[in-house]
Amino acid sequence: MAVREILILPDPLLRKVAEPVEAFDEDLQKTVDDMFETMYDAPGIGLAGPQIGYMKRVVVIDLADEENPDSGKIAMVNPEIVGLSEQTAVSEEGCLSIPELYYEVERPAEVTVKYFTPQGEEITRHATGRLAVCMQHEIDHLDGVLYIDYLSRLKRDRVNKKFQKKARLAS
Repeated sequence: MAVREILILPDPLLRKVAEPVEAFDEDLQKTVDDMFETMYDAPGIGLAGPQIGYMKRVVVIDLADEENPDSGKIAMVNPEIVGLSEQTAVSEEGCLSIPELYYEVERPAEVTVKYFTPQGEEITRHATGRLAVCMQHEIDHLDGVLYIDYLSRLKRDRVNKKFQKKARLAS
């Protein structure tokens, strides 16, 4: 296992759509293991393939959520949201690719996701609470969407400018 570099805004890979995984093999399992290690090292509760430059539809999540007691270590391959509640909830979100910034985001309160395990087993899972938020947040990454896209234009522009300036100063 290896800790991989987490891409930071404004890296253009964060805005690209990830490709479906086709091979459920040792390379996929190694990538999933690396993603968990990278997420724990950060530390975070979720990580999507594009955040480490792996442009495949893979997400890892690990959080303790009282509403979802079985919400420990989850690896989702080719996840697809198949149901969303009409009821919404507002919660504070952050992102390993947009470090040290947290904003309130409104999302559907419940989600149903169909995905495969790294071994190729198909699962359909319903989630509420933090797990529902985390699943939506990470699946958004696979489509090139960041949580700041749900903010007002003013806040989003401020975040983008801040990270563009950091990137310029770092180079």
